[in-house]
Amino acid sequence: MKNQKLWGGRFKSSSLSEVDQFNASVEFDQKLWPHDIAGSMAHAKMLAKQKIISQKEAKNIVQGLQTISKKIESGKFSWDLSKEDVHLNIESILTQLIGSAGEKLHTARSRNDQVATDLRLYCREKVKLLLQGLVWLQQAFAETAKKNVETLLPGYTHLQRAQPISLAHHLLAYFEMLQRDFSRLSDSLDRINVLPLGAGALAGTTFPIDRTFVAKELQFHDAAANSLDAVSDRDFVIELLADLSLIMMHLSRFAEEWILWSTHEFGFIQLPEQFCTGSSMMPQKMNPDILELIRGKTGRVYGSLVSLLTIMKGLPLTYNKDMQEDKEPLFDAVETVLASLQILAPMIRQTKFNAENMKKALSAGFVLATDVADYLVTRGIPFRQAHHIVGKMVSYCHKKGIELKELKMDELKKFDQAFEKSIYHWLDEQHAVDRRKSLGGTARSNVNQAVTQAKKIISKNQQLIAKLK
Repeated sequence: MKNQKLWGGRFKSSSLSEVDQFNASVEFDQKLWPHDIAGSMAHAKMLAKQKIISQKEAKNIVQGLQTISKKIESGKFSWDLSKEDVHLNIESILTQLIGSAGEKLHTARSRNDQVATDLRLYCREKVKLLLQGLVWLQQAFAETAKKNVETLLPGYTHLQRAQPISLAHHLLAYFEMLQRDFSRLSDSLDRINVLPLGAGALAGTTFPIDRTFVAKELQFHDAAANSLDAVSDRDFVIELLADLSLIMMHLSRFAEEWILWSTHEFGFIQLPEQFCTGSSMMPQKMNPDILELIRGKTGRVYGSLVSLLTIMKGLPLTYNKDMQEDKEPLFDAVETVLASLQILAPMIRQTKFNAENMKKALSAGFVLATDVADYLVTRGIPFRQAHHIVGKMVSYCHKKGIELKELKMDELKKFDQAFEKSIYHWLDEQHAVDRRKSLGGTARSNVNQAVTQAKKIISKNQQLIAKLK
């Protein structure tokens, strides 16, 4: 039986159907079709420009690819497993449509540089969507923070109540994490926007191609300098997966915190019902499933990163079939993070905060102990001594079942004569918050400025996204 594979000239017999099934990637790499067609159009135009094929042939190729694009968009395109991948599927149908001109399209290129180009185009497109998703989530945090500058709650270390802070300050901490994510992702575009096409299988080509022309057509900043590296580089995919892992780590930290806050034990927030589910057995339950899923999906995205690092760690130059396994982890991670970003923004906006429960949490746990120590420092006592004095005070209050603010003046004087009535001004949560005016501190004046700054950052981020090609 004659081998019908486009690469089958060397072979005398057909491959086994089991081999075709195991070898094929078209079931998942068909996602790359818009990028494969874009790359092929640019390549055809370049071949004509360099007189490697005729202008008429290039025109027929472009028109044929446009027809295929419309078929795929309408769902009328049949993907053939025997054609292995997205590239051979499209090329095969193109040749059926336009004849021998379609067979000339692959002149001066290989699937190796072709798929590397497709992947870079895919990553560039998805980075823009991811950046937009980050901005939407930043907007949700900033808007919610603006409404809660006056709301106070305990800040925690080791999950123990530590010091009073503004809820807005807490929410803006996540804004900062997302801004670092935004910066990393936007920076990654410099390394994504490098054209591999023209590297051939590994060594370049004997044809007089113009890679700079193709780079401009596809809006790449530059063409890869080394043909071996061009076809074997997946650093840009690994970098994107690392960036996605960091995003999910931030979302997972947030999810864990709000899962805790939504419990009866904390009672700090009430999640919107639309983002929760019930129990099949216990009628009273309202479970934070969306947050739990984000926490769980974080491990899935980490797995994608580790998977590709493991695939690449032992590969000699240049292309190896192992690299076909880069796509499923990448596609899955991108879609997982996009979905997580999109679902969190409206959930945050609709969540209700229980300011009263947050205030109650401030009334226990000696959250003003550091303020008492700071007060003593202002009275001339070295901090280490002040720390020791307040530690004894906390122990005393703990035994009596009272808080520091409940101590009478005669009790305070027993610990140190430096105490005056002015200490009671320091034993107020709002005053404690507003005293922290150091750069980055939780004072309301600082937080209001931070909210204003966040709005400016969001505007700047949106302008950057609008400029991306």
